[in-house]
Amino acid sequence: MPKYLFRASYSAAGAAGVLKEGGSARAKAVEALVGSVGGTVETMYWAMGADDFLLIADLPDSAAAAAASLTVGASGVGKITTSELMTAADVDEIVRRRVDYRAPGA
Repeated sequence: MPKYLFRASYSAAGAAGVLKEGGSARAKAVEALVGSVGGTVETMYWAMGADDFLLIADLPDSAAAAAASLTVGASGVGKITTSELMTAADVDEIVRRRVDYRAPGA
C-alpha cells in the first residue's frame, strides 16, 4: 500500500480543540479518519515549528489520501498538505523510464 505524509498546521480553532481534547483523543480521531478510507496509521507526531502535526499513513491510493486531506482541510481546523512517499525501489523504477522532452527555447 502506498505511504503518504500529511503535514498540518492548526488554526486557532484547531489548537483550541487539541487543548480541550488532548493528544490521545486526537490520535484516536486520526486513526478513525485513516481507517475510514481504508488505511492504517504508521506514525504520528505533534511538533513545534511550521508544522504542528505530522502523520505517515498507508492508504490504498491517492483518492483515499485526497479524500482524507480534503475532509480535514474543509473542517477549518488548519492547513494540511499531503505528499506521496517513495522508496528507493520506487525511485529506481522512475529513473528507468525514458521521457521525451524538449526544454523551452532549446
